[in-house]
Amino acid sequence: MTHGALHSDADPHGAPRGGTDPWGDNAPHSAPAPHSAPASHGEVPHSGADPNHGHSQGDQERLRRWRLVLGGQGADGTGCSLSGADAAMDRTLEALYGSGGDGATAGRGGGSQGAASGARSGGLGGSAPQVARWLGDIRTYFPTSVVQVMQRDAIDRLGLSALLLEPEMLEAVEADVHLVGTLLSLNKAMPETTKNTARAVVRKVVADLEKRLATRTRATLTGALDRSARISRPRHRDIDWDRTIRANLKNYLPDHRTVVPERLIGFGRAARGVKKDVVLCIDQSGSMAASVVYASVFGAVLASMRSLATRLVVFDTSVVDLTEELDDPVDVLFGTQLGGGTDINRALAYCQSQITRPADTVVVLISDLYEGGIREEMLGRVAAMKASGVQFVALLALSDEGAPSYDREHAAALAALGAPAFACTPDLFPEVMAAAIERRQLPIPDMAMHQ
Repeated sequence: MTHGALHSDADPHGAPRGGTDPWGDNAPHSAPAPHSAPASHGEVPHSGADPNHGHSQGDQERLRRWRLVLGGQGADGTGCSLSGADAAMDRTLEALYGSGGDGATAGRGGGSQGAASGARSGGLGGSAPQVARWLGDIRTYFPTSVVQVMQRDAIDRLGLSALLLEPEMLEAVEADVHLVGTLLSLNKAMPETTKNTARAVVRKVVADLEKRLATRTRATLTGALDRSARISRPRHRDIDWDRTIRANLKNYLPDHRTVVPERLIGFGRAARGVKKDVVLCIDQSGSMAASVVYASVFGAVLASMRSLATRLVVFDTSVVDLTEELDDPVDVLFGTQLGGGTDINRALAYCQSQITRPADTVVVLISDLYEGGIREEMLGRVAAMKASGVQFVALLALSDEGAPSYDREHAAALAALGAPAFACTPDLFPEVMAAAIERRQLPIPDMAMHQ
């Protein structure tokens, strides 16, 4: 992986594909390297000549960006040298994507020049202070979205998960959903001295997600619940006057300055009680980490709505009911145990046993459908729930990561039962739930539909 891993659509022989420069608007805002700047590690000047000679300022900036993307190989074609903040930025990229990370790769010379010249090669090593400094550097030089990508790469490529067990390391990272997933996978190995810091990191991410998702979710589902409970012959105290007036504006009598309500719209007495039961059944295998985080947040939001009775169940080869923890999604998350096998049939058997009002129940299974249990029984339970009137929704993922890896045979079998499985983004989830509550067709994204 090269520096170009940040933007893989670049054409190294000309302008980037799509007509944009590397990093685009997120490019680091440091000045172009001066003409006389010395070459940084791995730099191969063109015959000692000034590499920027004859270039306009715009060309120099483009060359500077390409130099940061390509890593300073002799074959990178830029002939551009770096100094100051640009050189420091280059060192942070080299530490992760050069040979100090996982070996020399295409388009990146890694540490080969270090061996030849005695210069220090890239790599973060196993030193916690060094990693902490690197985490601070990337936050200095790059926008938050890029920092989060680089942190994930560092954890995956350099095996830094163990360092996240140290409180000072957690305080240095940029928290996001993926980091929360990593922390949850380390939960059982986490020392007591780290757990309070880890909970603070998770709470910050959860609070940000709730702030972004809660208002729209409540508004969308409240509207769906109202529509599902609407009746055409309401008692006087149950009349929805706003909707009734709007529906009868054509019957306005100017002489009397009044509207004759030809049709009354209202809500039944159930409007003040629980209208729907929702069961969230979440696969907590390691590949579902981001989905577990989002589902826990949505579970807490749904549980806060009086018109819904929400149950949250997580499973691997065992089943855990976390409904009692729904008032705090952080407690829900730390009640999960990412990893292990998968027994969807067992989880659905438990959820089925909790259903008391099938016609008013929505079951949402969030799983990649890799079943380790009894396949025929799993499909039989889905068929039985649907036959009893349950609205069954199967989500292959609940995240922003795109189409996941999933069991296509099981997805096709669910689709044949009238329960198509598809990946869902957090922004789409309220609409999916609203459609399920109203018993209308689910808003399945074209690219995510699997039958």
